[in-house]
Amino acid sequence: MISFEQFELIGDTKVGVLPQQVNQLEMCREIAAAKDLEENDSSFMLVDLDKIIERFELWKRELPMIEPFYAVKCNTDLVLIRILASLGCGFDCASREEIDIVMGTGVSADRLIYANPCKTRSFITHAMERDVRMMTFDNSEELLKIARLHPNAEMILRIAVSDPTATCPLNLKFGADPVLAGPQLLKLASEEGVSVVGISFHVGSGCNDASAYRNALQHAKNLCEIGEGLGFKMDIIDMGGGFPGAEHHNPFEKIAETIRDALDEFFPETEKRLIAEPGRFFAAGPFSLCANIIHATEVPATKITKDQKDCGDHGYMYYINDGVYGSFNCIMFDHAHPVGAPLFDVGRNEKYISTIWGPTCDSLDLVEDKKLMAKMEIGEWLYYPDMGAYTLAAGTTFNGFAKPIPMYVMSEELWGTIKDSSHISF
Repeated sequence: MISFEQFELIGDTKVGVLPQQVNQLEMCREIAAAKDLEENDSSFMLVDLDKIIERFELWKRELPMIEPFYAVKCNTDLVLIRILASLGCGFDCASREEIDIVMGTGVSADRLIYANPCKTRSFITHAMERDVRMMTFDNSEELLKIARLHPNAEMILRIAVSDPTATCPLNLKFGADPVLAGPQLLKLASEEGVSVVGISFHVGSGCNDASAYRNALQHAKNLCEIGEGLGFKMDIIDMGGGFPGAEHHNPFEKIAETIRDALDEFFPETEKRLIAEPGRFFAAGPFSLCANIIHATEVPATKITKDQKDCGDHGYMYYINDGVYGSFNCIMFDHAHPVGAPLFDVGRNEKYISTIWGPTCDSLDLVEDKKLMAKMEIGEWLYYPDMGAYTLAAGTTFNGFAKPIPMYVMSEELWGTIKDSSHISF
């Protein structure tokens, strides 16, 4: 396959170490060209580990006062988790399995928050056994359940403050009303002798309106004052997720500026521990998917457009070896709109109306529709960048089609930096 100057191990996984900075597109071309020589048409996911470090540095530059706790549900890739752990990141876990995945890499329990407001009873007991103490709640039933099963828990009240325009609003499912229910839950915790240590919120995945953070922090301040009046320390403010992971019309820098301004207003010179739960922010950009065209067929354009004015024109339907039951489940579950392009310059300028299908026998397995694209041939490759968020984590092998094989690369310079500074054993 590809001849790297050296390989290193992260856990049990081989990482190709390059003498220069990684160029994802060029590296994907090299890998695909090598696979073509072997007549190997299996899809693959290139994972640029340099980009994880670049995203972490961006976070520390824009929000240095906030500790990132990576949302494991976004992508459970062990190499991604190990890199973030080596950088000192904390982790937001939502289940027993996620707790074990993270702690299996050597991360200590105090770097985890069990941030699922509705937890399975046996999972709560497991968290106690592993000494995971920070956990969220948003209702009285959960509070009483944890009080009985995990008396050492350090509870964080999750409130419902959301950006209604977010890609995935979350306040319909989770979060207590900050004005009505919040104070009542704090009072109940005091009566039951349960330790409450802070407030959390999540404005929604794929936040579009950064002002939602200001509104949430104002409510958090009010509830902290109520909690402190009841004798709680209220040391933690957890700002949840919603931070963009790739190109976004409300860029991360703008959101960070709004958060900094709101913190200056509501928590100036605070000694509270400020944390957040970014997922796609770290996971999206490092992963690039290359899928092979396993079949191509010419069809009347009207079959694609359903418009009789296109009668007489022709288009193409392409079938690739990954789809919505695999990496492209993000289309169904994350409201994503992946946009692919030919991996290589095909030298054909004329574009035709096209549809790209996944490989399964299900007609729901539609990746892109009514797309203008140069004519492609069977065996050629399509390139999809920014495919790390809510893709592999929920992918299946439905209909017997394998998930893409991840291939990890990193520059020699950043490998040395990570290896020398890491507290995690690679």
